[in-house]
Amino acid sequence: MKLALLGPIAWRTPPRHYGPWEQVTGLLADGLARRGVDVTLFATLDSQTAATLDGVSPRGYEEDGGLDGRIWEGLHVAHALARSAEFDLVHNHLDWLPLAFSTFCRARLLTTIHGFSNRKILPAYQAADSAYVSISDADRAPELNYCATIHHGIDLSRFAFSPTGGEDLVILGRIHPDKGTADAIDIARRAGRRLKIAGPIQDHSYFTEQVAPHIDGQRVCYLGSVGPEQRSDLLASAAALLHPIAFAEPFGLSVVESMAAGTPVAPCQRSSMGP
Repeated sequence: MKLALLGPIAWRTPPRHYGPWEQVTGLLADGLARRGVDVTLFATLDSQTAATLDGVSPRGYEEDGGLDGRIWEGLHVAHALARSAEFDLVHNHLDWLPLAFSTFCRARLLTTIHGFSNRKILPAYQAADSAYVSISDADRAPELNYCATIHHGIDLSRFAFSPTGGEDLVILGRIHPDKGTADAIDIARRAGRRLKIAGPIQDHSYFTEQVAPHIDGQRVCYLGSVGPEQRSDLLASAAALLHPIAFAEPFGLSVVESMAAGTPVAPCQRSSMGP
């Protein structure tokens, strides 16, 4: 079997720091290649993989301000679909854009839906000739037919288990109202514990107005976007991971990573984080 994995190109695969879709796609490519599957990963050209690498974008557009993501994603999809006849299956991890051009795909198309940014994108899913996989039962759209739910996996060897933890609270992920960063600050204050914040700033106004004024390096610390090794140490040395999401999150990788490190999670009961 010849498999094409159509990955995202916002970040390198695997990501240096943030990049959950790239992380999942990279683990899948490596795992299948090591099991003898003939896998071609379409990703940024600086990506590292056990599969065969192909692509057009030199770097992730979130890592290079000179790259326009709209342009390079279009070129990326066009390049992959132009080669689609060479494969038995094209597995799409790039959201709706490849679906808009699914009639040009010359192999069976499978799409893992990593979450809906907006229900307005559903027409692209409904019109496409693709099978769908959800990453949690809670994230299924009733308008679509799914062939399976496959939860995310992680590389357990990258996370050191700690049976003791520490005293600090941690929030890990993009800094955005959806993730509840400011709520985590309030929770930590009321709990009388120091909070460590790690993740890229996605909403700069939110960060400036509701997060930055509380960062003092003592009770509230901002560590920036951290890579896998730092993430493991950060989680293993924490008392708990806060996950006060303000949206119906399809599935949280940081939640699984925290439990792999032996650190309990304090989530909001919403969507896949529900009971």
